[in-house]
Amino acid sequence: QVQLVESGGGQVQSGGSLRLSCAASGSIGAINRMGWYRQAPGKQRELVATVPSGGSTSYADSVKGRFTISRDNAKNTVYLEMNSLKPEDTAVYYCHSILVLRGEVVSRSYWGQGTQVTVSS
Repeated sequence: QVQLVESGGGQVQSGGSLRLSCAASGSIGAINRMGWYRQAPGKQRELVATVPSGGSTSYADSVKGRFTISRDNAKNTVYLEMNSLKPEDTAVYYCHSILVLRGEVVSRSYWGQGTQVTVSS
């Protein structure tokens, strides 16, 4: 099967920066899209940023200009560079991928286990 393993979360002061990484491994045929979501306590999971294969990136309005998503196709890895962090960015950040398993044609959705990002004021 497929695993998405995130790293890079932690605690930082307001205005600081963090870089999240997510590596996909397993029987992967092709990755259509990778992205990041987040879920704060008591709130619904929300989209942060996505990067499709061969397409343009998209961001939530709340992170535009501060976060940058990028992708290394050779490594099946997606990154999220987070700058000018605010306390309201505190959440568990989840990596997400829509991909096709090797030998299949149907796209499947996978999630990472989540990594905590805490921004203190």
